[in-house]
Amino acid sequence: MYNKKLKGSITVPGDKSISHRAVMFASIAKGVSHINGFLNGADCISTINCFRQMGIEIEQLNDKVTVKGKGMYGLTKPGKELYCGNSGTTVRLLSGILSAQDFSSSLNGDASIQKRPMARVIEPLKSMGANITSFNNSSKTPLFIEPSRLHGIHYKSPVASAQVKSAILLAGLYAKGETLVEEIYKSRNHTELMLESFGAKVSSAALSAKVSRTDELFANDITVPGDISSAAYFLVAALISPGSELLIKNVGINPTRDGILEVLKNMGADIEIVDSYMAGFEPCADLLVRHSKLYGTSIGGSIIPRLIDEIPVIAIAASMAEGTTIIKDAAELKVKESDRLKVMSEELTKLGAKIEATEDGLIIEGGHSLQAATINSYKDHRIAMSFYILNTLLKEQLKIIDADCVNISFPNFYSDFNNLLQ
Repeated sequence: MYNKKLKGSITVPGDKSISHRAVMFASIAKGVSHINGFLNGADCISTINCFRQMGIEIEQLNDKVTVKGKGMYGLTKPGKELYCGNSGTTVRLLSGILSAQDFSSSLNGDASIQKRPMARVIEPLKSMGANITSFNNSSKTPLFIEPSRLHGIHYKSPVASAQVKSAILLAGLYAKGETLVEEIYKSRNHTELMLESFGAKVSSAALSAKVSRTDELFANDITVPGDISSAAYFLVAALISPGSELLIKNVGINPTRDGILEVLKNMGADIEIVDSYMAGFEPCADLLVRHSKLYGTSIGGSIIPRLIDEIPVIAIAASMAEGTTIIKDAAELKVKESDRLKVMSEELTKLGAKIEATEDGLIIEGGHSLQAATINSYKDHRIAMSFYILNTLLKEQLKIIDADCVNISFPNFYSDFNNLLQ
């Protein structure tokens, strides 16, 4: 196999989940909030644009954002439909906030968003008293929201989804009484941590989060750590490329998000935390990663929500490992920007990998020689970046259809990656 190695250091862009939430919560807080390390990607810009349409003054200069919040009831009726682009986070979390406002609104997105399931937020919000409906009762966007009075609920979520949990908790800020969300596995907890820092009455336990009606949120300065989902491509690339040694700086290692580190170490990865610290309420670290011989592993159960966005790149690592990797309990990947189980199986097969998609996961037999081919990203940023890292090992470069979809979460991905190659 052809080989290029990765050397040097990189700081990955800000965490996408945290960037979304920082803008949202600052907008409904009272006063001026400053956000440092904001992800200047298409999805997060969609969130900014939506709040600007509702009367919030937001200034942005690269990764620095200033939000002049107007309080929990300071949003104004948008003059037109709120367009959320490709961002499921924007649609679902905004649904919770808008359900409690005194004006009508509608939410929509691009062709990908219009295929994604929204019943998971519509149903619990309706049970809180929200007046929310979908296009032709399809449980898909566009969503239409009318003013209503909300009451707290005790909701047992059938999916471990931070977007679902967050939508309910945000509605719960405005609802009479307490709102409790229970999950089958713990999903990422950025909402609970950040809401508390803005002054919300929120608490969490092992598999639940609770919020009480809150009269006011107050401005807060937020430092956004680097996104571990973006760091994942560099971790795997260095591990599979002989001679590589790479320092990835300022990576968020929230324990509800660090599943990829656990899985890669189980596969034999040489990953070292060389510095750890707190960025506000979020734990961060610099990660030193070196090329390693990897071995197949089994992945499933409670770890899946901790690495759900990293499964495509884990599949790449598994294709280069010795032995078989089995991924299960990951049916959620079928309803992301693409059906990631199907796409990873079909596109890796094109390269010569031995991989099978199952009902809820993947079975990957590693160690097969791969060859370049044309890859369809299906406009899914995580698919495009996962395959691109294989170019370190292939004599001919992969061609990726709709490669610019990486702008959703990592606009400079290709140049940043290529600058590390030797």
